[in-house]
Amino acid sequence: MSESIDKPNFIVVEGPIGVGKTSLVHRLADHFGSEMLLEGAEENPFLQRFYANPREAALPAQLFFLFQRSRQWNDLSQGDMFRQHLIADFMLEKDRLFAQINLDADEMRLYEQVYEHLTLEAPLPDLVVYLQAPVDVLMKRIKRRSRPVERKIEPGYLQQLCDAYADFFHYYDRSPLLIVNAAEIDPLKREEDFQLLLTHICDQGAQRRRYLNLTGFSL
Repeated sequence: MSESIDKPNFIVVEGPIGVGKTSLVHRLADHFGSEMLLEGAEENPFLQRFYANPREAALPAQLFFLFQRSRQWNDLSQGDMFRQHLIADFMLEKDRLFAQINLDADEMRLYEQVYEHLTLEAPLPDLVVYLQAPVDVLMKRIKRRSRPVERKIEPGYLQQLCDAYADFFHYYDRSPLLIVNAAEIDPLKREEDFQLLLTHICDQGAQRRRYLNLTGFSL
């Protein structure tokens, strides 16, 4: 564990499937000695059915995630986790983002009704790290990690996700945002990239919106 008095208390790492969110959360948590909050997609019994037949299983898969995320955040809010350092591989807002892609109009209306009746409370992140990568890079990484539940993922679906994330974060202004070109920067395999990422994660005086690629940061 490496100590740093400047690290944000609450960091969220986000991005599309296959971009490396959870792996980066594990490395950051190990470095900072932080607690982790992981979304646990493998616990969703409807996910494999969704990738095989999206129209048949979209609603149950989405509602499972909604209930799961609500329970995770509410459990934490009742304990001491928010007074500790925490790194998560998802934010609550992503649930609606996926719902808007995967559900038809009637399903979305039902989803919204359920969402409104849940108690969804989460603190604002001190920093959001948004990982980006092209679809071809994501497909290679998904194939390489060879998870059975992900074998049916299509490039077209990943492109929809990438577009939805890009649109969401284009307007996102609730927390400081660090956008990382994960096709060029590899903080998991290259130590110099990881150290560069750490430097700017811990830079509390930096601009609220930054972009990291091989040439560094720019607006």
